[in-house]
Amino acid sequence: MQVKSRHHLRSDAVSELETALEEHLGVSPEGDTYELVEFEDTDWEVVLIDDEPQVAYFDEEPFPTVRGANAYEPDKRLVTVDAGAVSFVSDGADVMRPGITAATDDISPDDLVVIAEESHGKVLAVGRARVDGADMVGDEGKVVDSLHHVGDELYEFTG
Repeated sequence: MQVKSRHHLRSDAVSELETALEEHLGVSPEGDTYELVEFEDTDWEVVLIDDEPQVAYFDEEPFPTVRGANAYEPDKRLVTVDAGAVSFVSDGADVMRPGITAATDDISPDDLVVIAEESHGKVLAVGRARVDGADMVGDEGKVVDSLHHVGDELYEFTG
């Protein structure tokens, strides 16, 4: 990914970002420097917190990257998948009901969510919910569209 621009966020923008992450995920990022990175060839914008790509904007909404979610361990908007789904989710596949073991009740359709594996709680992907959290566990159907996953360009970006 070719960097188009890079600049430090003003303190009011940092406050807005921190407030949004606290409200949506119950996480409080802490850092000394916040830099916004824009790219030439993609719509992604990434916020580097202390030089780590921890937040990205998905459709103008700030949300932790896989690396950021693993650093902050969110307890809201969390979808947990079983071991059988791990390789698919890690490769960028959308999430299907049969692979889900749990989902938090605070999830509504179109919410951004983090997708974690059940044995160690490691976040594998970020996606957009298609249904309420209470309707995610079941026998069939796609319930989360994958937006960002372990090993993709955003995950590999090092700042």
